[in-house]
Amino acid sequence: MATRALPHGLPAKVASVPPNQTLYVTNLPSNKIQKEDLRTALYMLFSTYGAVLDVVALKTSKMRGQAHIVFKDIQTATQAMRSLNGFEFLGRELKISYAKSKSNIIAKLDGTFKPPAASTAAQVEVTDLQQSIFNAPLPGASTNVPSRGLPPKPSASDHAMPDASAETRGTKRPREEEEKKQEEESDSDAEMELEDDSDDE
Repeated sequence: MATRALPHGLPAKVASVPPNQTLYVTNLPSNKIQKEDLRTALYMLFSTYGAVLDVVALKTSKMRGQAHIVFKDIQTATQAMRSLNGFEFLGRELKISYAKSKSNIIAKLDGTFKPPAASTAAQVEVTDLQQSIFNAPLPGASTNVPSRGLPPKPSASDHAMPDASAETRGTKRPREEEEKKQEEESDSDAEMELEDDSDDE
């Protein structure tokens, strides 16, 4: 079995990752600069070698001091990696290699993007209290559960007012009657104003 000769100057870990459009940058200053300023500075630095599609620089404890730069093609990514590896950036030497996996942006562009599976989402535990609330009977439904010192619920039947007759109960007065009543009230108000004005003379 023949062993592959490693390129001179590259560690075995770096040489085993195939070239792709995404570069993995480490040894970035993490506490000297804000995240957006770091992304802008990285974009300005790497875009001199070709079209940069995305710069991912997170300040989480796991990703602190690291970034991913996504280029439009492999050639410009390779050129940027060769030129900027060891470059002093904000007081620290950059360490650049190819990313192990394809970026989501590249996967979306070439149609191979697969959204994360629902099984990886956090599982939600349902407590006994939540179950009792969700499985409670509907309001107004009869239940065989004895009441715990609460007064009985009033019956759901409709109670008529004592002065309401069967014909007028539940019917609305026609709109014409309302308009006539309002006109009569406004006419009587106008007559009273006229009478008040004539008395002043």
